[in-house]
Amino acid sequence: MDVTFFFDPACPHTWRTSRWLVTVSQARGLRVQWRAFSLAILNEGRVAPEFADMLAASTRALRLVEALRADGRGDDAGRFYTELGVRTHDAGDPLSDKAVDAAVEATGLGDAAPALDDDRWDEAVRGSHALAYASAGPDIGSPVLMVPDAERGVHGPIVTEVPDRDDALLLWDSLLPLVRMSTFHEVKRGRR
Repeated sequence: MDVTFFFDPACPHTWRTSRWLVTVSQARGLRVQWRAFSLAILNEGRVAPEFADMLAASTRALRLVEALRADGRGDDAGRFYTELGVRTHDAGDPLSDKAVDAAVEATGLGDAAPALDDDRWDEAVRGSHALAYASAGPDIGSPVLMVPDAERGVHGPIVTEVPDRDDALLLWDSLLPLVRMSTFHEVKRGRR
């Protein structure tokens, strides 16, 4: 089964959710399609100056993700995101152009690196973002999860820590029927 995970690499909640999904994918034989969800697009015209550099780096990374996807290199997109998340979220460092470039080099994706600064990929990023937003919105953010046989995607799940394998599978097994249920809308609790 393919699962589509729309993400913004700047978001720490999304990073933890992606690690949950990787655990589940390995245990259940899922194939993850990594797609762009842009917090820069979501917050267009409202980005606080302190987040501008981080979201610009995210835009570069998402261009690469969509370029790799278009080239049939979805696994490379996943490896790139993993390396980028380790260098930023796991290391406690903010997303930056330097981290994006280092992740490209570490994953051996230099052949695809021109996409980072090629604004022609912005249309693909916008299209991916629009697909995610239309499937799970309004009033959502990153990440968005889509599964086959579901009428729409869902925002999340949002986890505060990456669950161990047993809890990761329990969360997946509980979430999957809800995602596929056309009458299901939302489960939420406030963040602490």
